[in-house]
Amino acid sequence: MKISRTYDASKIAKLNQSVHQLHVELYPERFQTYDFHQIHEFFKKVMKDDRFIFLLGKDEGQHIGFAWLEIKQYSETVFKKTYKSIYVHQINIAEPYKNKGFGSSLMKEIYNIALEKEITIIELDYWSDNTIAGSFYEKEGFVTYRKMAYKEL
Repeated sequence: MKISRTYDASKIAKLNQSVHQLHVELYPERFQTYDFHQIHEFFKKVMKDDRFIFLLGKDEGQHIGFAWLEIKQYSETVFKKTYKSIYVHQINIAEPYKNKGFGSSLMKEIYNIALEKEITIIELDYWSDNTIAGSFYEKEGFVTYRKMAYKEL
């Protein structure tokens, strides 16, 4: 798989459809129905901000996956020390290409970007019912250090 940085919001919006649809299926009360036009416009706007990096994976001429990253700088407070991280907003591989090592290839590229930028922490979150994501990140060596909970009234 060839991985490169992209500013092509159209390709990212198309590849986003399957992961967005999964979120809609798991949490219909939380997620909007996929709308290519709105998501495309959103990604076009986000891509103008230097904090965000979009990686596009290509194999045999096909765009097969992407990663949406953010370089985050946390300021020191009276509670926490300052640190920098790469936050993975989304990573997705198109269905016919899953379980073939392409997701791990994207993660390796993320690790390389972090090392180039002298960043030692990769952060991410995923929805608890997304067990596929949980298994993938566990396999990649991620550990849970914070949990988020909610209560509906």
